[in-house]
Amino acid sequence: MTADTTTVATAGLLRFATAGSVDDGKSTLVGRLLHDSRSVPADQLEAVERASRSRGQDGPDLALLTDGLRAEREQGITIDVAYRYFTTARRGFILADTPGHVQYTRNMVTGASTAELAIILVDARNGIVEQTRRHTLIAALLRVPHVVLAVNKMDLADYAEPVFAAIAEEFTAYAHALGIGEVTVVPVSALRGDNVVSASAHMDWYGGPTVLEHLETVPVRSDPARLPARFPVQYVIRPGTRQHPDYRAYAGQIASGVLRTGTRVVVLPSGRSSVVTGIDLLGERVEEARAPQSVSLLLADDLDISRGDLIVPVTDVPPVTRDVDATVCQLTDRPLRVGARVLLKHTTRTVPAVVKEIPSRYALDGSALHPLPGLLTANDIGRVVLRTAEPLALDGYADNRRTGCFLLLDPADGATLTAGMAGESFAARPGGGDGRASS
Repeated sequence: MTADTTTVATAGLLRFATAGSVDDGKSTLVGRLLHDSRSVPADQLEAVERASRSRGQDGPDLALLTDGLRAEREQGITIDVAYRYFTTARRGFILADTPGHVQYTRNMVTGASTAELAIILVDARNGIVEQTRRHTLIAALLRVPHVVLAVNKMDLADYAEPVFAAIAEEFTAYAHALGIGEVTVVPVSALRGDNVVSASAHMDWYGGPTVLEHLETVPVRSDPARLPARFPVQYVIRPGTRQHPDYRAYAGQIASGVLRTGTRVVVLPSGRSSVVTGIDLLGERVEEARAPQSVSLLLADDLDISRGDLIVPVTDVPPVTRDVDATVCQLTDRPLRVGARVLLKHTTRTVPAVVKEIPSRYALDGSALHPLPGLLTANDIGRVVLRTAEPLALDGYADNRRTGCFLLLDPADGATLTAGMAGESFAARPGGGDGRASS
C-alpha cells in the first residue's frame, strides 16, 4: 500500500489507540510521531529536554511526551491512558496511548472502546508474545475496524526483511482468525524515526506507507449518524415553569443516527409510540439532528417518559429483554462471581441485575476458552449471562458500539467493576468483523 499525497484530501477525525508489551517502545513511537509531525508545543518539548538531561541523556527522551504521571517517568512504563490531540494538513487525531504492562491491560479497553484504529507494537527481536495476542484479542472484541502492527526496533535486528516478514505473517494469520479483516504491518525504528513519519533509508525493501501516512489515509467510517437512531433520555423538561409554562421536552444526547421532525418513534421499554413534533438545538428549533448532538425532543403525545428511557424510530426497534448474554472485561481487583448482585448501567439507564452464569473465560493468549471458571478477576475477559430486574432496550455490540455496551457497578459504593459488550462472541463471527459498528 502506498499513499498518494496529491490525491488524498483531509478526511475528518481519526480516533486511534496504541498498545504494546512493556519495553516494546510504544511511548517512544508515540513521542516520535508527535515530534516529527511537529505536533509538540515548544514549551513541552523544552520540558522534556530538561527532564532528559537531568537523567543523563544526550537527546530528548520522546517517551516522556506521553508518560505524564510521576510514577510512569520513574518506572519507565505507561500506567494510565494518555490522550493526545494533534492535527496534520490532512486530518485531526485523538490518540489514546494505553499501558502495555499486563497489570494494566484493562486500561486498553477504556482507550480502544471508541477507536477506529489500533496500533499494536512488537519488538522485532521478540516477535509475537502473549501480551501481543491479548491486545489483539481486545481489539477484535471491541470491533476496532483497522489494526496496525508496528514491528519496532528494526535497527536492533539489522533492518532484516526476513525478520519482519516472519512476524508479519504470524500476526496477520492470528488477527484474521479473530475476525480482524483490515491489518497493516509496518517495520519501524521509533528511536531513529524509521518509517514513523518519514520513510526509512535503511529498509528500501519495504514499499508500504509510514505509520503517519497510513493514519492520514485510512478510511474513517465511524460516523454514528449512519446507524439507526437511538436517543437515551437524560432529563425531562416538564411544563409549569415561569419561563416555559407549556413546554414539555426530553433532553439528551443522540447516541447514534438521525432524528427528524415528523418521525414516528417508540419509547422503550414501555413500547408507547408518538411523533416528533419539534427538535430544539442550542435554543433554536431545527428540522433534524444527528449524533452526537445534544437536543431536546418534543412529542405529539403526553407520555410517561423518564430518565433512562430510549426513544427510537418505529422502523428500527432494538430488542427489549431482561436476559443479557455478553462478553465482559473485569476492570477491578474485586472478582465477579456467579450470583453476584450488581447494577447494570446502559446509556442513561441503571437497573439491578444478578450474574446468573459465567460460561467461559478466554485464555491469556486468546487461543482457547476455559469453561465454567466460576469467577472473573482483574483483566480477565469472559462470557457472562445476566438477569436484570427491569427490561432493557439493548442493541448487539456488533450492530452498534454505542448502545451495545454497558458497565457493571457495585451497588454498595457505585464503583465500576466490569465493561460489557452485549451479544459479542467470536463464535458469532465466522467471517470476521465487517466493521458495521464503526461505519
